[in-house]
Amino acid sequence: MESITGHRRGDRHRSSRCSGKARWLAAVVALAMLAVASPAAAEEYDETYSGHPLRVIAYVLHPVGVILDTLIFRPFHWVGSHEPFKTLSGQRD
Repeated sequence: MESITGHRRGDRHRSSRCSGKARWLAAVVALAMLAVASPAAAEEYDETYSGHPLRVIAYVLHPVGVILDTLIFRPFHWVGSHEPFKTLSGQRD
């Protein structure tokens, strides 16, 4: 006897059993992957690279760049993306 969807009762029951087996297999594989996982090793501190003068300058200038971006460049971009400045600057959608 066919249902409204065109499947026989046994067909639908068999497909749900297969998906149950697939779920069980996926769960077993996931548990096996968790069992063999190892913690990541942290990178060691290297004074030769971290104390480089350009790196120290970058530590100082990065916050300045973020402040300039937030207070000046993003608002200018927002204003420039609205009419009439959008047409004047040639910006397209």
